[in-house]
Amino acid sequence: MEAGLLRIGELSRRTGVSPELLRAWERRYGLLQPVRSQGGLRLYRPRDLERVLRMQQHLADGLAAAEAAGLVAEGESGSEGVAFDPARVRNDLGAALEAFDESAAQSILDSVISTTTLDTTLTEVVLPYLHDLGLRWERGEVEVAQEHFATSVLRGRLLGLARGWGRGYGARALLACLPGEQHDLGLIAFGLALRSRNFRIAYLGGDMPIESVADAADVVEPAAVVLSPVKPGAFRSFRDELKVLASRHRTFIGGAGADEAEAKEIGATLLSGGPVEEADRLAEISG
Repeated sequence: MEAGLLRIGELSRRTGVSPELLRAWERRYGLLQPVRSQGGLRLYRPRDLERVLRMQQHLADGLAAAEAAGLVAEGESGSEGVAFDPARVRNDLGAALEAFDESAAQSILDSVISTTTLDTTLTEVVLPYLHDLGLRWERGEVEVAQEHFATSVLRGRLLGLARGWGRGYGARALLACLPGEQHDLGLIAFGLALRSRNFRIAYLGGDMPIESVADAADVVEPAAVVLSPVKPGAFRSFRDELKVLASRHRTFIGGAGADEAEAKEIGATLLSGGPVEEADRLAEISG
């Protein structure tokens, strides 16, 4: 089989959409354009995967299926011959956000989301921009108001993409920030990447007491509890509680404040890569 081509079962696994519904979208709206193998199997390209992911996002926004499929096709038509340039998009997005122009920033995000995958939006646009914004803020090149505005707009947009991420039939993941931790954009991005891999997300947000996380995990019974610290050494104040949590539920830690030694000490697994990379890893572990 040609590299990159997917059978419908794999396409279903990656998107969380049943094979029956994928066939219906293909038949009714021409959403998918499979090729045939020598043996007659229908095989799907990465572009078909992107179409399904965009279709899901439009449906999550409340559109009817026919309208959603039309927007997917319209987005592709409008982008013909125009190469996706992440650096240009990041610059345009940054210029809009740092000028406090939410309307322009949302339009840029609309265009990116409609023409590429969620993984690409996160790894090539949103997360690199946020990293650069943080560095420039530390150097005094960005005002506090600009940093707060930009992160507020992006956080709101990511949470909009997250709507309905607890629905479905996949494994469940419980996500939370440690007590005192309010920076949750990386954790939200990780949740979105997991959702794209058919996880159901229970999101507790920032500044969560460990006891409350443990109580929620007892109810949810997740395949993974994921905790995010930004500040180095954040685990030390809660080491005993975290050990208890990790003894009851499979626990992962990731973020700027996480390290291998602390993860081992509490019985957790360290997530040291980016959100998309580690979402793939967690999907393999949980599969």
